[in-house]
Amino acid sequence: MSLQNESVSKNENRKKYCRFKKAGIKYIDYKDGQFLLRLLNEQGKILPRRLTGTSLKYQRKVAQAVKRARHLAILPYVGDSLK
Repeated sequence: MSLQNESVSKNENRKKYCRFKKAGIKYIDYKDGQFLLRLLNEQGKILPRRLTGTSLKYQRKVAQAVKRARHLAILPYVGDSLK
């Protein structure tokens, strides 16, 4: 096995966890744009659960918060150069 293959297999074995459950966050604030930017990719799309490890309950809350922030122009709908 090469060194590159070993590093890929280590990342695959890591258990994903919901950062919101672990931190005890109950409400995701749509007015906090910097926090919500971490949950978006370069194009401004919401990152899926399979990548972030967020639980279904909180993924729905994240999606609602991002949509509200976009509506109020806190976040862009399309991000050409977000990061």
